[in-house]
Amino acid sequence: MELTTVWFLLIAVLWTGYFVLEGFDFGVGILLPVLSRDETDRRTVLATIGPVWDGNEVWLLVAGGATFAAFPEWYATLFSGFYLPLFLILVALILRGVALEYRNKSDSARGWDRTLFFGSLLPAFLWGVAFANIVRGVPLDARHEYTGTLFTLLNPYALLGGLATLTLFALHGALFLALRTDGDLRACSAALAVKLAVAALAVGGAFLVLTQLTTGKPATWASAGLAAAGIAGALLATLRGRDGWAFAANALAVVAVTVTLFGNLWPNVMPALDPAHSLTVDNASSTPYTLTVMTWVAVVFTPVVLAYQGWTYWVFRRRLTRPAPQTPPARTPAADVA
Repeated sequence: MELTTVWFLLIAVLWTGYFVLEGFDFGVGILLPVLSRDETDRRTVLATIGPVWDGNEVWLLVAGGATFAAFPEWYATLFSGFYLPLFLILVALILRGVALEYRNKSDSARGWDRTLFFGSLLPAFLWGVAFANIVRGVPLDARHEYTGTLFTLLNPYALLGGLATLTLFALHGALFLALRTDGDLRACSAALAVKLAVAALAVGGAFLVLTQLTTGKPATWASAGLAAAGIAGALLATLRGRDGWAFAANALAVVAVTVTLFGNLWPNVMPALDPAHSLTVDNASSTPYTLTVMTWVAVVFTPVVLAYQGWTYWVFRRRLTRPAPQTPPARTPAADVA
């Protein structure tokens, strides 16, 4: 297998890991104002992602770095043509991180909660818009430079892709909360997950069918079907109270959606409306020497990173219980005399 193919697959794996792990972070942030009745609920909800959210974002950093090093032409065209949407995603992620770190240190927690909500909703939607455009194809000239505008990216197909990722990540967050909490918070999360699963099946199913009919390949029909089966499985498992199976099924759906998108993309990395101007794994890649060095670095450090993140999830695997309201201690006669 050529190194260009290896790195295309590795980048696809990195994006898959990012969407699976950061997806439920986005979902938790989106559902924070929906599921939280009071400050205690809000603290419990945020505590579910507190130890892991920053580690999940590492997948995005590595995916971007790998794209820059392995396919510099792809990186240059993507970040110049999609500059405004990616800038909005970056700003949203920064504000979201600040909100997660500082809401408990501020007197205006509600303001940080709104920041967290929009900082989660915007990337969840815009990542779908971006990848829908990448798979569909964008206007590129002979120098592989983007010639469209922002409104070119906001086409109906891309907006449907944004709604698909938004509903899928919201479902992922609801299932994660059902898995990590108990009591009323767990029950409300599971009930909301049922409604979101129906929405994700409808919106995501429409997006995947349209993708397969327009740019799909025969082999990716299987992964598209697996995505729908994963969401349906999450719905059935939730109705039966099997939170772990429900979350695993939806994680499989996220994986299948990402596989479908990257499978339809191959061997292109940035399709153009004029196929002659498309970027492929061959004309967008770095030199063989660069890819060789990168491969050895990945072989050495990737297992270490995966082991550390797996250990983190194992340590923080237990459900969180809503703290019981504290009552002031009863006053004693001796205390009254004193």
